Amino acid sequence: MKVANSIKTLKNRDKDCQVVRRRGRVYVINKKKKRFKARQG
Repeated sequence: MKVANSIKTLKNRDKDCQVVRRRGRVYVINKKKKRFKARQG
């Protein structure tokens, strides 16, 4: 999982990426390509 200050650029890496809030953190998840997982902060 990649940790980044800005999630916006990571969301644009693939069309299946979704931005999700879990436990106060912002995550990018991708069901089809798991390597695009990311977390903010």
